[in-house]
Amino acid sequence: MNPITSSLAAVLAAVPNANATASGVLSTQLENILGTSLDMKIAAQTFEMAEKAEAQVLAEISRLQQILGSAGSHNEFALWMASSKGEVIAVSAEISEVLNLFDDWNAKTDGAINAASEEIARHWKEGKVDVNEAHWTLGEGTATRLTDAELRLHTFTKGYVMEKAAAVAMASPGVHGLVLNVGGDILVKGDWTEPVRVSDPHLDAENGASLGVVSLENKSIATSGNYRRGEAFDGQWISHIMDPRTGMPAQEIVSATVIHANAVTAGALATAFNVLSVAESSALATNYQDLEYLIVTKNGEKIASESWSGVRSEVATSISLVNLKEKLWAANQELLINIQVADLGGGARRPYVAVWVEDANHKPVRRLALWYRKPRWLPDLRSFSEAQRESPIDLMSITSATRSAGNYSLVWDGKNDQGQFVEQGNYTIYIEAAREHGSYQLMKQPMKFDGKAKTQAIAGNEELSAASLVYRTK
Repeated sequence: MNPITSSLAAVLAAVPNANATASGVLSTQLENILGTSLDMKIAAQTFEMAEKAEAQVLAEISRLQQILGSAGSHNEFALWMASSKGEVIAVSAEISEVLNLFDDWNAKTDGAINAASEEIARHWKEGKVDVNEAHWTLGEGTATRLTDAELRLHTFTKGYVMEKAAAVAMASPGVHGLVLNVGGDILVKGDWTEPVRVSDPHLDAENGASLGVVSLENKSIATSGNYRRGEAFDGQWISHIMDPRTGMPAQEIVSATVIHANAVTAGALATAFNVLSVAESSALATNYQDLEYLIVTKNGEKIASESWSGVRSEVATSISLVNLKEKLWAANQELLINIQVADLGGGARRPYVAVWVEDANHKPVRRLALWYRKPRWLPDLRSFSEAQRESPIDLMSITSATRSAGNYSLVWDGKNDQGQFVEQGNYTIYIEAAREHGSYQLMKQPMKFDGKAKTQAIAGNEELSAASLVYRTK
């Protein structure tokens, strides 16, 4: 058996309730879904059953996107947005339900949840928006616009769509486990336990050190924060998250992670906890059973609920077997690897991608990422496969603030797969991409790591439109 496939099977066998082989487990990644990326794992009796469920999930997401999407002239919500003030419009059950959810959560959060937040963000400096006004009224199967404010349903769209899509998947024959990861918000259903890293907002690489790891079973986790999106204004970083109650950017909280059985509740509270004070968030949380949260303030303080189940899981560093006369990689150095997946349109599958580091003798020292769908096609990543990688394949999900579609960052901390710092010197970074029924691409960039900062751009290709390496001090 190919060592990669063997390693994957071993990891799956170790995951509680997962199949002992890879035959009935599908792992897939797509770009430009709900404005971000979609990672999905489906466990079923057979791989064919998993593929059928995947098609049903994607069809349901597409259906709901056509109803709830804000962009596009044919989306129902966009058409309703184009209606005149005071015009009574018949709307679908989905739009009525989501608008009702906004009304409900606006009341629960004392105005912290507001569908006009982006309109407020654009005009807060001029004070042109009444932050307390109602923007619609609902009737029996109808919705009527009361203002011209531009509205967005993002606060609930992800969680709402995830719950609907998960229900479709779990009703599909043979399916017994599901993980949906939409831009860092994750929903786990069925007979499956998913370990999830909680992204550190100050170390925002896909594989960077985390704030801890939680285990999810029939639960959802959502993270909201201002560290991936925002803008510079008067020399300061301004959050994209607005406090609709004041019309000002919400600046006190940099990240909030919430765990709850329902994805809508987790997503709404994660957003609200970025706007509310810590005391207000703590008081609101008492209204929900089995709720966990972790809040990070702008000063770096971490406030966790008493129920927070996250545990630290950093690999212990050991240099006992390393020749101490050699100059080792310093703990305050890192290599940031930026990758941009080529934009092939909404719903395009992400290519199979492997990213790893080899030393001057062409010996692999660290695997940084592996994206795949069907384990049997992993050998199409020829260089990665030939490198005889024997370290376990990491199936862990990551919860984080929503990323832009196609943009990913990885970090190498100078350690090998055993958690030991390597010597400084010459190494080569490999970024390999292959697409089913598509092209094969290999980026290979040598770099000297000697403690001196440097940046290296890598020419793009058909699958990965751009990449860069940034060697720096943290």
